[in-house]
Order: sequence, then C-alpha cells, then structure tokens
Amino acid sequence: MDAIRAESIVKQFGQVRALDGVSVEVAAGELFFLLGASGCGKTTLLRCIAGLETPTSGAIFFGERDVTKLPPHKREAAMVFQSYALWPHLNVERNVAFGLEERKVDKAEIKKRVGEALELVHLAGMGDRGIDQLSGGQQQRVALARALVVRPKCLLLDEPLSNLDAKLRIEMRREIRRIVKEGGLTGIYVTHDQEEALSMADRMAVLNKGQIEQLGTAEEVYRNPHTAFVSGFIGETNLVKGKLLEVRGEFAMVETAAGPLVGRITRPEWVPEAGEDVVLSIRPEAWRVEAQSGENAVTGKITERSYLGQRIQYVVKMPIGQQQVVELNPHLVRDPGETPVRLTARHIDVAVLQA
Repeated sequence: MDAIRAESIVKQFGQVRALDGVSVEVAAGELFFLLGASGCGKTTLLRCIAGLETPTSGAIFFGERDVTKLPPHKREAAMVFQSYALWPHLNVERNVAFGLEERKVDKAEIKKRVGEALELVHLAGMGDRGIDQLSGGQQQRVALARALVVRPKCLLLDEPLSNLDAKLRIEMRREIRRIVKEGGLTGIYVTHDQEEALSMADRMAVLNKGQIEQLGTAEEVYRNPHTAFVSGFIGETNLVKGKLLEVRGEFAMVETAAGPLVGRITRPEWVPEAGEDVVLSIRPEAWRVEAQSGENAVTGKITERSYLGQRIQYVVKMPIGQQQVVELNPHLVRDPGETPVRLTARHIDVAVLQA
C-alpha cells in the first residue's frame, strides 16, 4: 500500500478552473472519501490521481514517487467506474482476467489470481457466468475483482454504487470497506452521497467550487462543521441567522429572532467579534421536544409530522423559522396543532459559523 499526496493541484478546462490549488494527503491503508455536489471537482481530482487527467499545475505522489506525468498503467492504481465498464461478450472470468492478459501474465498465474480475486469479492465458482446473468450488485463485484486482480497498491472508486438500489448499496458499502481493509489497499472513493461517506470513510474531504472546504473524520465533520455549506451538505441541519453578542472560551452567545442562543465555535482559527453576523447550525436530532429543563429553550408549534418507526420527524414553526426536529425511539407521538411545544438544544450541540 502507498500513501497518496496531492500538492497544490490546479486543473483548468478552458476558462473553467475545476480544481483551485487542492492539497490533500491520504495515509497508506486509509479509505478516504472525496465528497461534494456535482461540479465541485471531486471526480476531476480522482482522475488526476489515476492519471486520466494531467494537472495544469501541482504534483501527485504515490509514496515518495512523483507520478504526476506517469501514465495510468504505471501508477499501480486501479479504478472502478460508476458504469462498471464490463465487457458484455466476455464471461465473469474473462472480464476479471482482462488486465492480466493485457500485461502478458502467464496463463497459470492468471487463473490463480482470478480465482483469488473472485473469492475476495464473494463470487467464487461464478467465473463461467455471463455478465447478463448477474444482478447489479454482482456486476459491481466483478468490476471490483477486475480492479483487484492486478494487485494495485491503490484502489480508486468513482461513485461505484450510484446505479444500485438502496438495499444493495448498503450491502456493498460493507463489502467495499472489507475488501479495502483485507486487501491492504489505500482507497480513494468519490461520492455525493453523504450517508455513504459517513458510514464508510476513515476520513473525508468536502469539496466546494474546486477547493477543499473541510477535511476530517466523519464524526469531526458532522459534529464540528466549519462552514454553513459543510453543515448543510453533511447531514440535515437547521441554519439560524443571528448577531454575535459575546464570546466566552469556545462558546458564543448569539442574538436571534427567538432571543439569545448559545453555541460552540467549531472553527479553531476563527475569532469572531461582538456585532458580527453569524449562522447557527442545529441538527434536527439536537432539538429535544418538551424537555423539563434544558439549554437554549424556544417555544414553537408543530405543523407537520412524519412517523418513520424508529424515529419521528417534525416540522416546528418557531420565531427563528421552521425547524426540522427528529425524535429517536419515540414513546409519544405528538400531533400537529396550535398547542405550543418547548424545544431545547444543548450549547455543545449548536455550531456557531461565519455568515
């Protein structure tokens, strides 16, 4: 396995700057996610790492090797595409063997390595099947086996699960993580699916307009968003405008339409001043409904309810605007109506962000 390092990567397509000085380091053996909305530059960065695009400026390293100008087949990296890119006229075994045949590997060695790759993706004994005889999840496993059979040091995945149904996506998330870890690979995975990233990533980078907006573990990015964009992109949140009143250590008091609310400053290098416009980010599950006591108490009225079994989602009309509220493992189902409800949120669960 190799660590992967991108240094000050710029990629220009005519007048469009798809990547604007991106630097990131992926540790050896890490499953690292590039996350962001369409057009943010995540796939362009992955293609630069794979060698399918050449950066306008900057450098890419695999371990200590500068691979910026190397063609894809000399980088010891394998890529799995969104479309799978399987050969429909070849059976499973021949699809998996294709890369080894192109490298002129001995036939006995090809057979051995194809068998090992199919076993790793739980398709042992299915080598003679046609591609059209496989389910979507099985086709995705064949694409993974084809990438793994060349024994890459790095596995690059470009939205590999987007064509699968919800149940298969969940199953394949576990499988891909298992394969990366058991295979001793460094994995870089591109997606716009926040749930995929939260459930699979060792670390992630959130990209926006060709730059990295925030980098960290799933928990760090979710609990400590540095910007309103990151807070809104990773999971659902309520954004509340306000004006800073005072700062005490890591906590700040903010004047809002519902009165003063207190939250935590999540961006370490930001030192806000009194009078500054700020935004509060409050996750739906951070609100507690009808708590007997608690911090940041606000009164509102339930206007909508969605019962989802293990949780209930409410929309609550409040002076600070409509708030999405989630109650987990609910014992009481509340009806929409005119009866006021009291919501509270712990100071530590409210993020204070730059406006």
